[in-house]
Amino acid sequence: MKITFIGTGTSTGVPSVGCHCEVCRSTDPKDKRLRCAAIVEVEETTLLIDCGPDLRQQTLNYCPSKLDGVLITHEHFDHVGGLDDLRPFCYHKALDLYAEHYMLENLKQRVPYCFRENRYPGVPNFNLKEVTMRPFTVGNVEIHPIRVMHYKLPILGYRINNMAYMTDVKDLPEEEYDKLKGLDILIINALRVKEHLSHQNLEQALEKIARIAPKKAYLIHMSHELGLHAVVDKQLPEGVSLAYDGLVLESR
Repeated sequence: MKITFIGTGTSTGVPSVGCHCEVCRSTDPKDKRLRCAAIVEVEETTLLIDCGPDLRQQTLNYCPSKLDGVLITHEHFDHVGGLDDLRPFCYHKALDLYAEHYMLENLKQRVPYCFRENRYPGVPNFNLKEVTMRPFTVGNVEIHPIRVMHYKLPILGYRINNMAYMTDVKDLPEEEYDKLKGLDILIINALRVKEHLSHQNLEQALEKIARIAPKKAYLIHMSHELGLHAVVDKQLPEGVSLAYDGLVLESR
């Protein structure tokens, strides 16, 4: 399995428009964070997790030759704002979008022209695939949904083989921890140092990582308020790292 981080930033990205803090002024490429998304490749199957408003730039940067499915975590704009930019992956056949029922209904409202009976030529062509809390397969890949609470909004994380990807976590229901046993890689959000209403901060992320006990953990969905990559990454516990745009991981 190959995991490519094509975006590791929060909803505003980093640098944040109009900000002149040391992170936003940094020349370190690891401090440049597009909105959160990842490409996961398992043998012949290629999956995209979320499709935010930076998707065109991200796919130009990392050039996936095809997509077999898009796993949506939730309907917030920084995770679905790039739906229209998926059209190159729909030229030859409809692209499968996987999300919970309420999310799929929300997507129809976001890009209604994609779901009309008589669609304009060239618009994206999607198959909507409803996700329940039961495992499902895309190609030869089995995917286990994970319930995540984004403040009061129930959203999805995904376990694929021995990797789990969970963004916008504030709380994790007790019953979900069993689904996260034996992970080689845990990818989870850490917005900033200070407490936040709907996202966990660095301390809360580290607490969950310690309990889940993966072999390796990577932090995503980071704002400029988390600090400089070169500084914060050195302060993290052993086995925990800040992810960055363009980071590629290999796992079984």
